Amino acid sequence: MMVRTPPTSEAPPAALVRMRMVATGLLLVMAVLFLVARAQVGIHPAWGFVRAFAEAAMVGGLADWFAVTALFRHPLGLPIPHTAIVPRNKDRIGDTLALFLRDNFLVSRVVARRMRGLDIAGAAGRWLANPPGGGGRIRAGASRLMVEMMQAFGPDRLGGMVKATIAQKLRSTEVAPILGQVLTAAIADQRHKPLLDGAIRWSAGLLRANDHLIRAMVHDRGGALLRWTGLDETVANKLIDGLDRLLSDMADDPDHPLRLKAEEGLTRLAHDLQHDPQMRERVEVAKAQLIDNPAMQRWIDGLWEQARARMLRIARDPEAAMAGKLGDMLRQFGTTLQTDARLATTINRFVRRAVVGTAADYGDGIVRLVSETVRGWDSRTITRRLENAVGRDLQYIRVNGTLVGGLVGLTIHAIDLSL
Repeated sequence: MMVRTPPTSEAPPAALVRMRMVATGLLLVMAVLFLVARAQVGIHPAWGFVRAFAEAAMVGGLADWFAVTALFRHPLGLPIPHTAIVPRNKDRIGDTLALFLRDNFLVSRVVARRMRGLDIAGAAGRWLANPPGGGGRIRAGASRLMVEMMQAFGPDRLGGMVKATIAQKLRSTEVAPILGQVLTAAIADQRHKPLLDGAIRWSAGLLRANDHLIRAMVHDRGGALLRWTGLDETVANKLIDGLDRLLSDMADDPDHPLRLKAEEGLTRLAHDLQHDPQMRERVEVAKAQLIDNPAMQRWIDGLWEQARARMLRIARDPEAAMAGKLGDMLRQFGTTLQTDARLATTINRFVRRAVVGTAADYGDGIVRLVSETVRGWDSRTITRRLENAVGRDLQYIRVNGTLVGGLVGLTIHAIDLSL
């Protein structure tokens, strides 16, 4: 469902107000000059030139006033056809803007060509190694822009794209060989031994915490004779002591036969993860089920929200992000980006591929996002914002129209006298 943006009361910039007063004042001056010249035209021929200039200047100024006003509203409140162009064609403007973005910025070959000459890693490295100090205008503006973008692109917009990208990458990546390689490397470096030690200690603790379950099982299954003679308690104690002693021996003896069997099983698992098609298929099925699990989706949602909240905190307070240990790490990373050409090349290649891939995969989605966002804006709001953004330049058009119109009238009057 499209969300409508409520109208806002944004005051026009002071520069726009000044230029509007200048353009209107110039038009009034031409009107006064025309009245004066019309009254004095019989006194001297020069007044004829003044009258022609002022008359044509009023026509040019009024025509350009009408044209500029018709962009944003009905002149004098009259519903003249083909006026109030921006509010009446707001949706079409949004669609045109979206198509412009798609055709000029979101085409894969265009993005690839524009990204080819960009040194993203170098620019990031220079900024991180020597972050600009103070609250400069560019930094403050970038910070505000980042905050507004992150607040506008909530969980249902940019968040949806991020989560879809994560899920797509997880689905397209075969994790079994990766797990097998990681496990093989861990076994080769003896990094699996602490894992086994932890598993043995955990099993011993689990046994001690749940010995009553073993006693109850022996009691229930031991038969009436064992229960009548009390041997069920003895059997249970022997079983628990034996298991506890076995786990203790496994923890103390690195060469215990069962421990060696466990290591052999890990080695076989690492091999099967990389080379056994059935094992790899089972892992892929389990991965797909895990991704589709609602709990996993909530976890991915939580990751995005945490990342978004953290980025908002950094955007609101860039100085805090560069302070303390995090700032030292970021500065060190920036220095590395500038000195390690191989790392910089890898990052630039990754960024280019990521941007091109995003444009290919989500270009149409971004286009729809722009179009739907503009459609959701209130017509008065978008009209006011556009007028505040370009209105000052449009007032120059009124001034130029007044002066150029006057010069044209002056030229026509001169030609008329010479014929």
